Amino acid sequence: MLWDAILFDLDGTLWDSTEGVLTSWNRGLAAHGLSPFITRTDLESCMGLLLPDIAARLFPDMEADERLMLIKDCMRLENAYLAQHGGELYPGVPETLAQLSEAYPLAIVSNCGDGYIESFFAAHHLDQYITDYEHPGRTGLDKAGNIRAVVERNGWRHPVYVGDTRIDLDASRSAGIPFIHAAYGFGRLDGVRRLDHFSDLPALLRYDDEAPRPLN
Repeated sequence: MLWDAILFDLDGTLWDSTEGVLTSWNRGLAAHGLSPFITRTDLESCMGLLLPDIAARLFPDMEADERLMLIKDCMRLENAYLAQHGGELYPGVPETLAQLSEAYPLAIVSNCGDGYIESFFAAHHLDQYITDYEHPGRTGLDKAGNIRAVVERNGWRHPVYVGDTRIDLDASRSAGIPFIHAAYGFGRLDGVRRLDHFSDLPALLRYDDEAPRPLN
């Protein structure tokens, strides 16, 4: 078997939580006496960024400590909201994760804050298929560092990373593992291996197992 593990990004790969995040963050801004103004376009422009970078992009006129405190307050509301209401799973995610988990260990590595992946699990009960997960809210590492950490502690030798943005591609390359582009997500990439529908992933991986060839 060519692959011995599959690692996934979360936003733009397994789900789209934008509407729930938008609702909870604008409630957080209102609680701080700020007029709700964050739009879906604003959030999509931040997908894959680390928290300090998101805070700087959304609140450029605030002092760094102030805007980071604000965004952490918003994220606490976000985690509670998403744990209760969930997000929009991409078509075929539950069934495909169940199928894949019979053949491969599965992991999630996302550039999110503490509690976010846990909210995904609480809402959609997909942690039964996930062997491991990591995020900078727990480790302080960037995405490449978290990919390496998960791969090393599980002893995987031939993992592949599935994500949707340039940040995901760059992180997987930095971590030294192949990349598959979730082309239905938020990022637009050329010259890399495409996954147009999540439910096509088992067939794509089987093809690579049977006729291995380098992936970008």
